[in-house]
Amino acid sequence: MLELLWIEDVSHENTSYKVLFPITTPPMARPLQVHTVPEQAVFVLELGTFNLDVELLNITFPTMVLTVAECNARGFNVQEQRSPDNTLKTFRMEVPFSDPVRRAEQGVTTFTLQLIYGLVIFPEYAPFSHSAVVDAVLLDIVPPSVTGNCDQENFHITVDYRNQEPFFVVLVGKRLLNHEFAQQYLTEGDTDFTITLPFSSPDLALLSLPCIHAYNIGLMNSPIGSQLDVALLNPYNNMTIKYFSLACSFLKTLTECFSNGTMTALAVKVESAPGLNPGQLTLSDPACGPTYSDDRFAYFHFTVNSCGTTRKFINNVMLYENEISLPDELEVKLNATTSSEEEYQLKVSCYFVANITRTLAFLTRPRDNEPFAETGTGRLMVRMRLAQDASYNTFHQEEDYPVVRYLRQPLHFEVELTTSSDPKVALVLDHCWATLNEDRDSRPRWNLIINGCENPEDPYRVVFHPVEVDARVHFPSHVKRFEVYMFSFAEDAVEQSGQVFVHCDVVICDASSPTGSPCSGQCVNQDNLKRGRSCLSSDMYQSTLL
Repeated sequence: MLELLWIEDVSHENTSYKVLFPITTPPMARPLQVHTVPEQAVFVLELGTFNLDVELLNITFPTMVLTVAECNARGFNVQEQRSPDNTLKTFRMEVPFSDPVRRAEQGVTTFTLQLIYGLVIFPEYAPFSHSAVVDAVLLDIVPPSVTGNCDQENFHITVDYRNQEPFFVVLVGKRLLNHEFAQQYLTEGDTDFTITLPFSSPDLALLSLPCIHAYNIGLMNSPIGSQLDVALLNPYNNMTIKYFSLACSFLKTLTECFSNGTMTALAVKVESAPGLNPGQLTLSDPACGPTYSDDRFAYFHFTVNSCGTTRKFINNVMLYENEISLPDELEVKLNATTSSEEEYQLKVSCYFVANITRTLAFLTRPRDNEPFAETGTGRLMVRMRLAQDASYNTFHQEEDYPVVRYLRQPLHFEVELTTSSDPKVALVLDHCWATLNEDRDSRPRWNLIINGCENPEDPYRVVFHPVEVDARVHFPSHVKRFEVYMFSFAEDAVEQSGQVFVHCDVVICDASSPTGSPCSGQCVNQDNLKRGRSCLSSDMYQSTLL
């Protein structure tokens, strides 16, 4: 713009005249600024500065022309950056070394990037361009290598990246090696790192299983094929730099047989059945499912005479067999959704030697008082009677029953070992209870004595009475007496016109060895009660209430 200004001589008025002349300056070359750090494997380029009327349209590479949007879609990260006063702008771009538009020279030591910036000036739409060639030099690059081996329990995978910092990410199975994963399984060296994964890791793929067997009483370790896949990926485009796969066999206890006639079996989910839910597996009997299951395993525990287990004899061997599979309806449903999936069937077996001799070595130590027992046979008779009062002198006879008693009226019972004259024998009341009929196993049932003690939940508890020697009782240890109130077991469940039957189980034992046995007292701790060395005898008498 040109402005002329003058003053009139006569009027002394100011006069102004403006003339606009279009002036165009030629584009000035702007050197490309390179901020590349070769070790980061990314070209970092900055072009500018320009006035705000300049726009970047496209960038030409040796093999293609990309718009700004297409560059960003490929991950080149093209950005327009402005000065703090918002009067100038620059264009910044990042191009990975590994992108196909880069050119690597022989020896993989120099990365060269050729490009032409396509620019335009608004509003005239005047195009201009800027070309550049950018080089980045690295040390000799040795491609990373992956090796691996297995021991009895683990996979060991070693990644050697030689003299370069690793510019890749590691995919282990289907999981990326992140910080948490690395802390648990990774060991670092100077130019390599090792990943150690146990056989039980969910990152492994389990292969098909053979039939599994256990011989005699014990366990059988069966080989299970397992495969680990490792891939080194480019972090910018997820292209595979290196792929490695390792398959190994591990010994795993899949079935176990026990001398009590039970079996255990472990079914594992294999790679050929990816849609399998282990929790839906069953034995030959579909009602027998796993005791425990997760997304990879199902654990079964069963007896050899249940769950459809078959038995056959082969010479001197008993063979028990069962099969783990999906029920038919689930198998059909799974095949309908995944037609290529294999049918899952796992046969488990146990072999037992029918006739076998085992040798047991033991040492004996002499005792001061060796116990002995005299061999003999006989019968011990126990009777239970209802006394007419607390003196226990007179008792109701068989013709007196049913005996009439009212609520809260006491009943005096006596239980006696009648045919023994051995003072070393003692009688203890183990359990006493009342029912509404003669069946001792009928319901409802009111407990009076439990494990030799009164029922703690009964508001009117049983009262035990001591027994002394008199003209009728010669051995007090042969007699037990107790008192119970009618209300304590009748309550509202028995009508006044009904009948009540009282039953008792008694324990007869050696009174000379009371330690740890019921003979140590009428009311003993349940934890210390041992019946294995005692002779259990029970007699039932009925007391009738109207």
